[in-house]
Amino acid sequence: MNITTVGLDLAKNVSHVVCCNQVGKIVKKKILRRKEILNYFAQLDGCLVGVESCASAHYWARELEKLGHRVKQIAPQHVKAYVRGNKTDFNDALAIAEAVVRPEMRFVRTKTQTQQDIQSLHVLRKKCERDRTANSNEIRGLLYEYGIVIPLGVHNVYKALPELYDREANNGLSELFKELLEQHYKKLSELKAHLDVYTQKVHDLSKDDACVRLQSIPGIGPLIASAFYQYVGNGSEFNNGRAVSASIGLVPRQHSSGGKQNLLGNSKRGDGYLRTLLIHGARAVMRVSANKDTPLAKWIKRIEQTRGRNKAAVALANKLARVGWAILKQGGRYNDDLVTA
Repeated sequence: MNITTVGLDLAKNVSHVVCCNQVGKIVKKKILRRKEILNYFAQLDGCLVGVESCASAHYWARELEKLGHRVKQIAPQHVKAYVRGNKTDFNDALAIAEAVVRPEMRFVRTKTQTQQDIQSLHVLRKKCERDRTANSNEIRGLLYEYGIVIPLGVHNVYKALPELYDREANNGLSELFKELLEQHYKKLSELKAHLDVYTQKVHDLSKDDACVRLQSIPGIGPLIASAFYQYVGNGSEFNNGRAVSASIGLVPRQHSSGGKQNLLGNSKRGDGYLRTLLIHGARAVMRVSANKDTPLAKWIKRIEQTRGRNKAAVALANKLARVGWAILKQGGRYNDDLVTA
């Protein structure tokens, strides 16, 4: 049958496969249950397999590569243009098979298991931090109904609650509400303990050589370094630093026509979490560089004066992403004289 290209439409339980030859003609179609996928591909000679970048795609990509296949992941929005006719699973698989052979198609790199571990750590830490903030705001709002105002800041909530639910305190609160406050404080303490564990894991991961070199860049600490490393890897998947910043969404969005360039605001594509971290790191650099006379500080002041503070923060985050890619790809550490060239 001479199968050269396979489009695999992944699903939780039942996946659809379309096999094509070298001229793009459909050779075979198959419906596979989850446990049958690896056995089916083990019987095929090495070929190009296209999958949508969706849930479990990184896992299947790694497993199929172990069987000798070349796997490329495509973002779902890029596959949509190749779907013809009605929306069916086989049509989706055929669209993937056609899109994967296009020379100008943009692909999603397959994460290693280590990169996925780091990503999972950041996801759990972020969720824990969000839950702690939500619970702190919730109890602050309830106390406001009783005429008690707690200053802003999570640390103020931890400090105030034990004093408020103290049975000896004469603050006008009922015994029932004090019991509720004590229970809520235990919940916040548990969230804090989880957050401390996740944060310590991040610091442990940041002791890796690549993360240590990334932390030589101003504004990049253990949290950003580990998140950036899990996203970029060794840098080999990107042609240059601009490709990295573009994939994170730190470049302008374009709407050009008739030979006239029209640059809009941030594209905001890619990993929003990493983009947020880099911009926060850039703002920290801007704050501490206000009274410095280094080349980077001069560059920041010039951009800030001409474009404004917010655009300067994004421009600096763009620069930090490019420098981070160069360090991961080429080795070495941060050099202030080179980064501002």
